Amino acid sequence: QVQLVESGGGSVQAGGSLRLSCAASGYTYSRYCMGWFRQDPGKGREGVAAIESDGTTSLADSVKGRFTISQDKAKNTLYLQMNSLKPEDSAIYYCAASPLVGPYGLSWLEGLGDEHNYWGQGTQVTVS
Repeated sequence: QVQLVESGGGSVQAGGSLRLSCAASGYTYSRYCMGWFRQDPGKGREGVAAIESDGTTSLADSVKGRFTISQDKAKNTLYLQMNSLKPEDSAIYYCAASPLVGPYGLSWLEGLGDEHNYWGQGTQVTVS
């Protein structure tokens, strides 16, 4: 059984930084894609960042230059470093993992195949 547990959300002033973590268990695919989505009430879900098993990363245009996605395979943990935060970054951030062999990258962030994703419970990020 796959479990994804996020942590690291909170409240921060504009221009500040936060680092989100996602501890994964039971997710044992040799080729995979994991990442972060966010959703603000009243808005649709937005793909933020993805990382593949070979280290390839993809970022939404809205966060390029500010957010970095990384992984520690030894710890089975995914990270999202968020710098220069803006009020429009406020949302619930969800960790997600694909059980499929594709699509990955920007297509996955745009929602292709997301009905199959494993999801965490979400962590709130508020930027004021």
